[in-house]
Amino acid sequence: MTDKAKIVLVVEDEALLLFTIADELRDAGFTVYEARNADEAIGRLEERPSIDIMFTDIDMPGSMDGLRLSAAVRDRWPPVKIIVTSGKRNPGADAIPQGGVFMPKPYMPEQLAETIHDMLA
Repeated sequence: MTDKAKIVLVVEDEALLLFTIADELRDAGFTVYEARNADEAIGRLEERPSIDIMFTDIDMPGSMDGLRLSAAVRDRWPPVKIIVTSGKRNPGADAIPQGGVFMPKPYMPEQLAETIHDMLA
């Protein structure tokens, strides 16, 4: 990794999971911003255009789910890499924005960190 920490936006409505994965990613050397839903995620991206990658759950309350959020991010912030996760759904490749990755729950934090490193390499 370069001297500048890569910036990850974690979007997860389950508070414990959000805090846990955010802490794990910080421990892995990433700068992490958190959002509990799509609206917060859009706000973080507007505030921080330097975000490198978004890791989002599919199923969450609010104006849009993680798949719609991913499509919106791909349209507005094309450089942002996208990882989508779910423990309930397994979307087809056509549901994930081009260049995006699906990671089913449960996942290991090390696996997520490795995937992020690979996508940003």
